[in-house]
Amino acid sequence: MESAIYVETRPPCPKEIVGKPYPANYTPPILHKYDGITRNAREHIRQYIDALTAHSHDHELRLREFSKSLEGQAFTWYTSFAPGFSLIEASNGGFSVDLIHRDSPNSPFYDPSETPSQRIAKALRHSINRVNHFKPTSSLSTNAAQADIISNQGEYLLKYSVGTPLVQILGIADTGSDLIWLQCKPCNGCYKQTAPLFDPTRSSTYKEVSCSSSQCQSLKGTSCSGSDDSSCSYSVSYGDQSFSNGDLAVDTLTLGSTTSRPVPLPKTIIGCGHNNGGTFNANGSGIVGLGSGAVSLVSQLDSSIDGKFSYCLIPLTSQGDTTSKLNFGSNAVVSGSGAVSTPIVPKDIDTFYYLTLEAISTTLTILPSELYPDFESVVKAEIDLAPTEDPSGVLRLCYESSSDDFKGPNITAHFTAADVNLSSSTTFIRVDEQVVCLAFVAASDEPGSISIFGNLAQANVLVGYDVVKKTMSFKPTDCTKL
Repeated sequence: MESAIYVETRPPCPKEIVGKPYPANYTPPILHKYDGITRNAREHIRQYIDALTAHSHDHELRLREFSKSLEGQAFTWYTSFAPGFSLIEASNGGFSVDLIHRDSPNSPFYDPSETPSQRIAKALRHSINRVNHFKPTSSLSTNAAQADIISNQGEYLLKYSVGTPLVQILGIADTGSDLIWLQCKPCNGCYKQTAPLFDPTRSSTYKEVSCSSSQCQSLKGTSCSGSDDSSCSYSVSYGDQSFSNGDLAVDTLTLGSTTSRPVPLPKTIIGCGHNNGGTFNANGSGIVGLGSGAVSLVSQLDSSIDGKFSYCLIPLTSQGDTTSKLNFGSNAVVSGSGAVSTPIVPKDIDTFYYLTLEAISTTLTILPSELYPDFESVVKAEIDLAPTEDPSGVLRLCYESSSDDFKGPNITAHFTAADVNLSSSTTFIRVDEQVVCLAFVAASDEPGSISIFGNLAQANVLVGYDVVKKTMSFKPTDCTKL
């Protein structure tokens, strides 16, 4: 049976759990002492916990969930002592969670009355606005009527739970930011949210961090209003004018694994937002930062996932309830035939993952303005059709085609030491029943504008990040079968 044990502790501690030496005068409790009690697994564990408590009376001890095989009776358990270090141990060495596209049937944003082409058009408008998330001065055009449709800057959503007892949250999965934050009570200025706001006073594992703590020091934009022992406040803002202000805290964050039992992550740094606004939708709460900064989910998981995560995005046109996947640890390894890797380039802003094409996270692929005209000309020369206008007004190179057999040229993204082949099914999209368009646009001419390798181009590609080796890997994959 797969095991998944979370222990958070400091010595003294049971050697059989932590696998570390303990003081000579310390006698750890022995589980088999209670082997005779098999009818009631919870009672068995309760007595074991009593024994642990007797040997670690000066540490807080919390029994949360149960999990182990005992003479035919299965139960799951996680223990936590405080304070100390974290250890995630799973027999398969990794886990995966669902990434839900905001317009898929699994999303609360899903509108069954929309046609596939309407969803594509909406995704394009989300993407143009998403560029502003990275840089306030980005100026890809979108008219007022289109902008009104934008309800949220995120394309992919991640379900997780926070606190003890668990409270389920739906956040935006974002490789372009670091902090994990959600809306909390009391709320002085929150955007409308359908689900109840998280109440930190009801969580036994919630704790605000102090101004002198390393957690407070590791995040930019924190402030304090008193002594070093006062609580740490945070303030984050995004280029699209969205923002969150609140208290920096630690609490247990639990991810619902698709491959094993839920994975609890005690003492995860989170932002408890009391004043939040911008382009957020009532069906979600905040952001799950997957960037490379110190407080992102990836950085906090750290050695427990060996610095590895990956995702596999299903095509936007996929039918049914299949979801994209976000993988961690050994589940995130990208290897085998067809896998290629490229270095992640260090830059001044440590949040983003920079490549030859400098970031990840939008539907469209944004090319440098000086390169786009030549690129468009080469693509146009390969297609024996007359160009037409994009009905949505977002894309530049479009063709009339009512057939699903439209074939554009295959495009290769040349990264350093890695060529990623992109099929026409991901580089050309159907914006309505009669028109297909190239899903590439030119970046702004403004100084500092960035180029972005978009998620449409990444569909059916397993994309892996290794933040220890500073590499990103790609492998053609049918993501619907993972």
